[in-house]
Amino acid sequence: MMRIVFIALLGLMGLNSAASAQEKKPNIILIFADDLGYADVGCYGAKGFKTPNLDRMAKEGARFTSFYTGCSVCSGSRAALLTGRHYQRVGVPPVMFPGNKNGLNTNEITIASLLRRLGYFPGIIGKWHLGHHPLFLPTRRGFNTYFGIPYSNDMAIDPVNAKFAKDAVFREGKTEDVVRKEKAINGKAPLMRGEEVIEYPVDQSTLTKRYTEEAVRFINDHKEKPFFLYLPHTFPHVPLYVSPAFKGRTNTLFGDVMEELDWSVGEVLKTVKDQGLDQKTLVLFTSDNGAHQGSAGILRGKKATMYEGGFRVPCIARWPGKIPAGHVTDEMAATVDMLPTFAKLAGGAAPDDRPIDGKDIRPLLFGEPGAKTPHEHYLFPHNQGALRSGNWKFYPWPEGGDKKKKEKDKADPPKKGVQLYDLANDISETKNVAAAHPEVVQRLQAVYQKMTEDLKKGKLEGAK
Repeated sequence: MMRIVFIALLGLMGLNSAASAQEKKPNIILIFADDLGYADVGCYGAKGFKTPNLDRMAKEGARFTSFYTGCSVCSGSRAALLTGRHYQRVGVPPVMFPGNKNGLNTNEITIASLLRRLGYFPGIIGKWHLGHHPLFLPTRRGFNTYFGIPYSNDMAIDPVNAKFAKDAVFREGKTEDVVRKEKAINGKAPLMRGEEVIEYPVDQSTLTKRYTEEAVRFINDHKEKPFFLYLPHTFPHVPLYVSPAFKGRTNTLFGDVMEELDWSVGEVLKTVKDQGLDQKTLVLFTSDNGAHQGSAGILRGKKATMYEGGFRVPCIARWPGKIPAGHVTDEMAATVDMLPTFAKLAGGAAPDDRPIDGKDIRPLLFGEPGAKTPHEHYLFPHNQGALRSGNWKFYPWPEGGDKKKKEKDKADPPKKGVQLYDLANDISETKNVAAAHPEVVQRLQAVYQKMTEDLKKGKLEGAK
């Protein structure tokens, strides 16, 4: 009898221990704006509109001033974010289109699949853009639920492969038969739930509002156990749309869109607080790349360029009781750091069977005294490439060497060779000091070469 009681007690202790471990796992909400530039948030210098909720979030948490995305355009940045690996390793091009037959490699481990193994309920609400065929949809990449559009809002539906729900809503006089026969129309994005199209074309003026309503519902429905909510907003990617409630709030449509996006952040924060989850929830806000229509502020370049304005983006994190209020760090961090950091917060670890480019940035996040960036060097492998090392930013190509000719601004000579900028004294990258520091150029050239060679290791092709 005593043996039975003892075994029962051990069982209860095990259950209590498991429950306690689950309680220690924080909820994680990752809000990912589209084409939001470095100076498109109030606390980063935005003008012409207000972002009080994001500003309050920064006052109550941490603000990163040297935070980088994994690519200066859409798909590459999302792949890097979700896998902790540079996009070249995971079979994803910089931008995916509805005509692409592939997507994020099926062997990749995402934040969602990793956290699900650790007891989380992962969901995505918003833009996916990592493959729209069934094999590559979020529900096949670790997420339990999906609500949103499969690619950018300026792209066309793929009528051949789309799966329409039985009760799908067709707008603008469309029917399923018509859609299947007509040519793809840019800007007519489908809205999906799970793996089915539920509305075509989606009313884009309602997207931010509907994403927000879905996010609030998700938090309310899954508050009893750890959850991961990935909220990649469609805007401020063009074409810009805004709900009637925010139309005309500012002097520009872009400003209206930003104020609605800020409202959405406020609704998420309010829901977290109302449900008593403040102390249990990390909320992190950032962007997929630099500004398109918005502003990079004093930074050189915008979306699709290799300069700071293409890669450096706002990053704000809030977790009362864990992240000190008003914390600001200029230490370098990046979206590839999210997977290893979230894994540690959840009581796990990043995969050890493949190269992981991200690092655990919890000391920076929590404002630990003397915390430094874990990146001795950070590689920007997009287009012609670049490298940051400390305050140095190195480009292994000459002024005007952007093959796509998208960078039109002027800079000091020389016009040949490579580029080197001292970001501590020249954050706008106006003075190329490569000629004055040949030893730095030589050192960083060697590091860049080694890191680009390493990038080829563990590379996976996109599945088809």
